[in-house]
Amino acid sequence: MKAEIFSIGTELLMGELTDTNAAWIAARLPALGIQLQWVSIIGDDLDMLANAFTQGMRRSDIIFTTGGLGPTQDDLTREGVAKALGETPTVQPEVVQELERYFQGRGASMPATNIKQAHLIPSAQFVRNRNGTAPGWWAERDGKIIVSMPGPPGEMHPIWEEEVEPRLRQIVKDEVTVTRNIKTMGLSEGAIDEIVSEYFGQENPYLGIYSKADGIHLRIIARARDTGTAQAMIAPVERGITDRLGPYIWGYDDETPEQALGQVLKQKGLTLATMESCTGGFLANTITEVPDSSSYYKGGVVAYSNEMHFASGVPPEIIESYGEVSQETANAMARAIRQRLGADFGIGITGATHPSPDESRPPGLAYLSIEGMGQLKEMELRVPPRRITIKRRVSNNALIELRKLITAGDGHRK
Repeated sequence: MKAEIFSIGTELLMGELTDTNAAWIAARLPALGIQLQWVSIIGDDLDMLANAFTQGMRRSDIIFTTGGLGPTQDDLTREGVAKALGETPTVQPEVVQELERYFQGRGASMPATNIKQAHLIPSAQFVRNRNGTAPGWWAERDGKIIVSMPGPPGEMHPIWEEEVEPRLRQIVKDEVTVTRNIKTMGLSEGAIDEIVSEYFGQENPYLGIYSKADGIHLRIIARARDTGTAQAMIAPVERGITDRLGPYIWGYDDETPEQALGQVLKQKGLTLATMESCTGGFLANTITEVPDSSSYYKGGVVAYSNEMHFASGVPPEIIESYGEVSQETANAMARAIRQRLGADFGIGITGATHPSPDESRPPGLAYLSIEGMGQLKEMELRVPPRRITIKRRVSNNALIELRKLITAGDGHRK
């Protein structure tokens, strides 16, 4: 089954919002056996939308849309579908009642414009939206399907998971695509390419290699008549990669560095504290994105000045002798915060985000230290001199290196 995605809204074309929905949906289609052929961003124009739907139905079996289901005049997805199919929307009284109850539950009266969200055409059915006022549409005509969902991810994701994906699984049975992501840190893309070169160049299973902020990812993709067969095709490739890259593998599939580290800390009953400078709190924020991180994360300090370093326990003579951006200072930061908060491990990060007066500390130079349990891990990093890149890369390195330090000797995790 061939598919395409329409991300609808002039605000996307103006750069006011970034389209994250298309990538989110695209990542979920292979496992359903759906081949994505096109992704389009379309403005709030009725004729353009109708033409896009007409063209899309000629070349694809299914169209997924996000956005344009609101109550305002520029929300035209429903009208675009109706025009392309030559059908007239009519108000569905039961949906009007549901909308009225929705607003009453929030202590407000329903604006008259929201009645627009209760319109439906004969070829469509509503898709329940329990998180907002805009129900989706599932329209079918001549073997073609249009699935329209709201734009806010907080509404679109639940609709997909609860309503759309289960229905797709019932109708797509010809072939499934199964993927396995293997995530590494510590080797370059070129080095990994050489080490596992024998697995590249095959069509099924296919192996792709990608450079990400948290290292180099390897993605194995297999297509087969059922999930079990596809997984059996992936297994020998995964074993070969694991045998060759085991020490550099830190996670799989959708796992993030903070999730991988958090799991290990919880399993072993260990705790962590952080002191960071150039990452400006990004490391602490990333760690606390994981539910229940309070069970192992003691807390952190953003030491963006020498005064904060000193107040947090870093000896003044360390910075006076070696400078704020140095391995010695990073070591002192990790040790001080671990001792101050009584954690098993401390992470210290310092680095340069802008040129130093004497040009001795180029932007993108950073030092990482992990101290605790009788171990000390030191690392000098040089990353592209963009603030957000520095924050992401250095934070990810810290999380991944701590996990590797803790699990060293455990054997490679499957």
